[in-house]
Amino acid sequence: MLDAAALRQLANTSAPGNSPCACRLQDAAAWESITEERWPDALMQQVGTLRDAELHEPTFEEWHPAGTRYDSPDAPISAAHFPFNRSDVYRCSACSLLVLRYTEFGGYYIDHRVRRVDAALIVG
Repeated sequence: MLDAAALRQLANTSAPGNSPCACRLQDAAAWESITEERWPDALMQQVGTLRDAELHEPTFEEWHPAGTRYDSPDAPISAAHFPFNRSDVYRCSACSLLVLRYTEFGGYYIDHRVRRVDAALIVG
């Protein structure tokens, strides 16, 4: 399990270029739905997880001290809070972009979501 410091270190070593990439995830500044068909599986390598294996049911509490919301591009990335505490960490092998991915389980649906990691937003 990665903590905030390890995630920050990974993010700081991730230097995606400004050129478009086949992963098409550069614009995912906030949580976005992504279907299995759109997920660039061949390019993405899992490099860690923020999930604590010791916790059977991680909290659904979010953390927004500056009044941001779940879908805000500038919302803090807090590994101890939802949805980050349910996320896996991936790096694109083509452009080095680091992203978080988790699955939202609703009453009648399953929704995979992805968000780009911005080192400046990592707290803790």
